[in-house]
Amino acid sequence: MQKNNYKDIFLIVSSFLIGGIVMLALIIFTPLVREIMKTNSDVVITKGGTKVFEKTSLATSVNKAYDAVVVIQGYMNETQDTTGTGFVYKVDNNYGYILTNEHVISGSNKIKVIMTTDEEADAEVLGKDEYLDLSILRIDRSFVKQIVEIGKSEEMNLGDVIFTIGSPLGYDYRGSVTSGVLSGKDRLVSISVNNSNRNDWVMRVLQIDASINPGNSGGPLLNVNGEVIGICSMKLVDDDIEGMGFAIPIEYAMSHVKSLENGEKIKWPVLGIEMTNLTDSRNLEKNDIKIPSNIKEGVVVINIKEGTAAAKSELKKGDIITKINGHKVKDSAYLRYELYQHQSGDTIELTYLRGEKEKVTKVVLSG
Repeated sequence: MQKNNYKDIFLIVSSFLIGGIVMLALIIFTPLVREIMKTNSDVVITKGGTKVFEKTSLATSVNKAYDAVVVIQGYMNETQDTTGTGFVYKVDNNYGYILTNEHVISGSNKIKVIMTTDEEADAEVLGKDEYLDLSILRIDRSFVKQIVEIGKSEEMNLGDVIFTIGSPLGYDYRGSVTSGVLSGKDRLVSISVNNSNRNDWVMRVLQIDASINPGNSGGPLLNVNGEVIGICSMKLVDDDIEGMGFAIPIEYAMSHVKSLENGEKIKWPVLGIEMTNLTDSRNLEKNDIKIPSNIKEGVVVINIKEGTAAAKSELKKGDIITKINGHKVKDSAYLRYELYQHQSGDTIELTYLRGEKEKVTKVVLSG
């Protein structure tokens, strides 16, 4: 009888011990249980690449990138004329490397970078490109406090939480954090280049609803893990528009970083035409070109340059290019976008209208 009592006591104690060990293991090794138990509120769980649980505070993630974000001030003849944001993405033995937008420093002959400690560093422009809207700056490594982690925008889903760190309206509001969700992917947005009054270029961007204001340009767009997934670039401004910001996907930016670091000029392919949009009636009249009234989209060829790819094709003055490799060309901005997906030496297929008759020609692009 006594042996049975000892046996029962042993089983009870063993059960408590085993249960305790199992619970401890769950708390230590299962993030979701840790979150529920409130022992760690900073964990994001993913399953098959999809988030199933998100932390309620972004504080830890903000701290992972905060000191890597800098204020950028552009000067012309000792007068500050531009301001924006950038972030340190890399260091070597001597320097820290900063990514920002090209339009943040455009037209400046002197660049200053202000760290979160209020230290000021003179920055050297290594490379930039107006169509990419990217620029690489270099500062002495001694100023670098932190480096961002690079993530992947392509793994993000619509509705995922994002946040930004930047300098809206300049120095006084440096280090501002705003958050929201990923509102759209692969948006095509027309922009102007070199302060022109027309849309010259189309960018494929991420759409977000986090607040972006002048000065945020060039700052990082981050996921809930504090990894950079984009570079804040622009905002649609209109009385009827609220909460539409855009960012360059980080994969696109990083694919050009090495060339920009080396000061190499980005070599865009050349078609070899002078063109105008269907809506530019003055230019069409000047070149004595008449467009059928039923044609609403496309790019009009007003001149073909000698010795270029176009000169070796069947294109003529007055032709209206409507597609490149089957992709619709709405206007000159879209033509550049489709053209710049290719490299010198590539063969592309152009669909065009001569009068109202559709034709096709192949062109080998030059550099």
